[in-house]
Amino acid sequence: MEQQQAWVYHGENPKAGRKLLLLEVEELMLAIPLIYRLIHPDEMLLRKDWFLPELIEDNSQESSRKSDKYISLVPLLQRVTQLRKDHELLSAPLQQLNLSLNSYFSDLGWRMVRRELSQLKKRQKKAHIELSKDIITKLKHYMERGQFESFDQAIDNLLTEVNTSHELEQ
Repeated sequence: MEQQQAWVYHGENPKAGRKLLLLEVEELMLAIPLIYRLIHPDEMLLRKDWFLPELIEDNSQESSRKSDKYISLVPLLQRVTQLRKDHELLSAPLQQLNLSLNSYFSDLGWRMVRRELSQLKKRQKKAHIELSKDIITKLKHYMERGQFESFDQAIDNLLTEVNTSHELEQ
């Protein structure tokens, strides 16, 4: 397993709680669209505390620095997106992207990015389907007879039975 890249805090390191981590290969599919949306300069105006103070300042010298950081971040994101499937080639560009993200977001901002990413991961794991009440009742009876603890287990068992019977027929 690859070493996780830790967030380098801009302020004081927290004394309790989980340490922030930068992006990992497994998160890229969900993280890249989120990062693209959040790094946009318009987003900086909406969430000023999410970004480093020097990127928010309005004087022209700081404004050009903000543009430079944004301009350098976009090709890194594009490169990581292209290499996403090849883990060996991805290591160095991902590390470089993470360093750039660390110099773009504030500690609070990265914590909020991680929170949004966590919510996206949870949504990816769940799906909601609508079933009529009579099917749910039948499924609950099946669960009681088979001593299943969840709908997932019961449905998985039903699907396994169907697949097994189809294999026997062939």
